[in-house]
Amino acid sequence: MSARPRSLRAPPLRVLSRRSQFLALNRGLRVPAGSFLLQARDRGDGDPEIGVGFTCSRKVGNAVARNRAKRRLREAARLILPEGGRPGWDYALIGRAGVTADRPFDALLDDLRGALDRVHR
Repeated sequence: MSARPRSLRAPPLRVLSRRSQFLALNRGLRVPAGSFLLQARDRGDGDPEIGVGFTCSRKVGNAVARNRAKRRLREAARLILPEGGRPGWDYALIGRAGVTADRPFDALLDDLRGALDRVHR
């Protein structure tokens, strides 16, 4: 199996980890997606990478519930963002109490696709 040519590859994902990156997303778009909240903004720096961050507050539950919610959000982003996200944009997926950890995974993927469609309309 051969790899896709570099020009056809999806842009790489870069994990947001600094507080300043999340604060910059507060000035961007916010889209409720049913099982989580999506924040997005165009960095405008010419870098083709897609930035993605994940967070869950204590309202989501104990450490086990928060970690499960973040794992599910990370996997959804890994599957959807390379094709549905835009190069040069940052996204933050914020878990919601009672739904992010328990929502069926297919529905979580559909939520992310729908939120990305609304952001990029």
